[in-house]
Amino acid sequence: MQHMKRAVGVVLLATLALAGCSATGGGDGTAADADACKPSTGKVDLEFTSWIPGIEDAVALWNSENPDIQVKVQTGPNGNSGTYQNFFNQLKAGNAPDLGQIEYDALPNFRVQDGLEDIGVCSEVAAAKDSFVPWTWGQVTLGTENSVYGVPQDSGPMALFYRSDLFEANNISVPTTWAEYKDAAKKVRAAGGYITNFSQSDINQFAGFVWQADGQWFQNDGDEWTVDLTSDASKQVADYWQDLIDEDLVSTVPAWTDEWNNAYNSGNVWSWNSAVWGANSIASGAPDTAGKWSVAPAPQWNAGEEKAGNWGGSSVAVFKGTDHLYEASKFALWLNTSDESLTLLNKSANIYPATTEGLKLPSLQEGVEFYGGQKIYDVFADAATQVNPDFVWGPTMTQTYADVSDGFKAAVTGDGTLFDALTDGQKSTIDAMKAQSIPVKG
Repeated sequence: MQHMKRAVGVVLLATLALAGCSATGGGDGTAADADACKPSTGKVDLEFTSWIPGIEDAVALWNSENPDIQVKVQTGPNGNSGTYQNFFNQLKAGNAPDLGQIEYDALPNFRVQDGLEDIGVCSEVAAAKDSFVPWTWGQVTLGTENSVYGVPQDSGPMALFYRSDLFEANNISVPTTWAEYKDAAKKVRAAGGYITNFSQSDINQFAGFVWQADGQWFQNDGDEWTVDLTSDASKQVADYWQDLIDEDLVSTVPAWTDEWNNAYNSGNVWSWNSAVWGANSIASGAPDTAGKWSVAPAPQWNAGEEKAGNWGGSSVAVFKGTDHLYEASKFALWLNTSDESLTLLNKSANIYPATTEGLKLPSLQEGVEFYGGQKIYDVFADAATQVNPDFVWGPTMTQTYADVSDGFKAAVTGDGTLFDALTDGQKSTIDAMKAQSIPVKG
């Protein structure tokens, strides 16, 4: 993780300036007004929305130690499954919570909409920079010199979760390349199962596959954006998964549903190409399979390579309009830097911390019982160093994901292809950016 650096900063800075967004302070690299981050008088009540399992335990610990700053947490679906749209609706209505969970790829969306407070005006936030893995800090500064639009929480290097008991019982080798993965898929299907489920809605997972293949969806030369969802790498990934769908080698049930959980819990689906946080999703969704899973490096496009994609990674942001910027920032920092909080979040949700000290937590050095005692975080620690640091997120990712997802849902029913969905998604993304006066080619 500490070897990764993000080359997205200048790109986003240019875009946000061109988009005409204002900032609480420092959005253009100038010093922000520290008076904006003064402590409130009297008791403060904060509202916080997140989808992290077990986040309530960390909040309860904070509340027990901070009687004058109480946090009420509300949980909901993950961001692209409804929480982000709720945030946008609340911002428009002027009743957004003080804080919210926002993934790195979605932060630019909220910044373009001028929905985030610049917590860089708070001295404690500015002083925390060196506590975080450098590339994660770059994700929340969006290329500015002094502004900060969220406190980094975690990252999502990807690897392969697989049912080691079923692979072994059926004499199927753990695939090390995507070609081997397809061969294994045929054997799994012959045994009556599916090697994995292709998600129609997790376009950020698909982006992780493209990321691993050295693809780029967005680039910026400082003046305008280039949108390219149909690059050679994207086509390679789309064609690969299209073949698996066409040959009935993967299931296509809606992700994050009871049907999806049951597919894994019943042994109908044998693997999942997911991020480090997926360890908790399997454990909670497929409890009957405890001890039967293992983790291996992600399959490679070319034998001998060591490349990984990244799926997710979140920050805790403070929304525009809060009356308690100081207290909200103080809580966000504690939540994502204190050993007590990070330990709770790792144990409840397998959060992979964004702080350098957090990566040294004892819980990350231990074997995980659900995974047969395997030290699964060793696999993800290696994967984190294999992620291309130059993948750039665009300023309208929520819309891009939604449009591509619509196309993926059609493709799994035989109406068009995954590549058609990317082609249509590229056009709609360009149109959306132009509608927001964001300079874009094409």
